[in-house]
Amino acid sequence: MVTQSRIILVTGGARSGKSALAEGIVARLRPAGETAIYIATAQALDGEMAHRIDLHRARRDTGWRTIEEPRDLPAALDASDGQRVRLIDCLTLWLANMGEGADTAALCAALQRQRSLVVLVTNELGLGIVPADRATRRFRDEHGWMNQAVAAIADEVWMAVSGLPLRLKPERATDENL
Repeated sequence: MVTQSRIILVTGGARSGKSALAEGIVARLRPAGETAIYIATAQALDGEMAHRIDLHRARRDTGWRTIEEPRDLPAALDASDGQRVRLIDCLTLWLANMGEGADTAALCAALQRQRSLVVLVTNELGLGIVPADRATRRFRDEHGWMNQAVAAIADEVWMAVSGLPLRLKPERATDENL
């Protein structure tokens, strides 16, 4: 059982390799022979999303136990704390699932209560063009503020770019930290 309290945030664009990077970090940090918990926020609301979920599942080995929780991440974190390393994939879908009800402060408070390692995946939406419609701009802004709040409390922040890891926090990286 992991007893260290550590928060690692992995961000990146669509198909940047962020989920694979996060899974690799968990594989390196979890004790040998221990399973990890994958907290999935995606919902298979259409065939294309079901296919994406299947691709993620196929990439993971049997060393993972999945908890599907599209909405109540603070409760999922609290319920699984102390059991083993957790990976949340992804905060972007959680925010979309929650809509106006998203409480980033409650999520950050839950993260700061954790005794076991948490690795979180999120998208980086702020590098694109300014969306044309108000609702999309609002989501992009809320998402950016959420990412900033989680990054501020995270011990490490990584960005996946074209399948390559870029360490953002702390600034200095070594290969053994991957």
